[in-house]
Amino acid sequence: MSLPRLVATSLSKGTLRTGSLRPVLASAATFSTSTARSAEVPHGPQVPHLRTDKPEEIYKGVSLVEHSAQALLITELFKGAWVTLEHFFRPSFTLHYPAEKGPLSPRFRGEHALRRYPSGEERCIACKLCEAICPAQAITIESESRDDGSRRTTRYDIDMTKCIYCGFCQEACPVDAIVETSNYEYSTETHEELLYNKEKLLSNGDKWETEIAANLEADHPYR
Repeated sequence: MSLPRLVATSLSKGTLRTGSLRPVLASAATFSTSTARSAEVPHGPQVPHLRTDKPEEIYKGVSLVEHSAQALLITELFKGAWVTLEHFFRPSFTLHYPAEKGPLSPRFRGEHALRRYPSGEERCIACKLCEAICPAQAITIESESRDDGSRRTTRYDIDMTKCIYCGFCQEACPVDAIVETSNYEYSTETHEELLYNKEKLLSNGDKWETEIAANLEADHPYR
């Protein structure tokens, strides 16, 4: 109950006397002081109080003599130089590219390629699922039927500058014809060189067939 309400209640009941007002005022003063202290909002970060009679506490357990010695003898500099000297004689963690290359996952998605069967027949059956699923619309396919009734592509173009390497084309292909190889070194100087046609893709497949087959075999249990 607040002080004005307490005084008004006491006056109305007739219980307020001359001597009884002093304890009420004293308790109100104590309450206001404690409330004011709890309501104080500190400005800035909370810094613990440092006792001036123990200056070594400032250095977190390091005595003033040790701290002065470190400052005068620059021991931190020698510690850093020693770490550098240790690593100087250790084997390097750096790969000297392109002579040295790191390992790649079998699921790495790099340059595209069209595969063939062991007989030399191209795998693509012109179902156009890769063209339909490509989110970047980077694949263009034209097809025709052969004399034996099979369907093969007459045009298979990929604009590598549009490709986002999502791997959807490889996942959608029912015969594992279009794949993404582990080759990532195919930068060019012109835009036209990144417009792959069917001949270029088949050439990539012939070049990387051994590695492509090994990666598909390694990833087969997880597909």
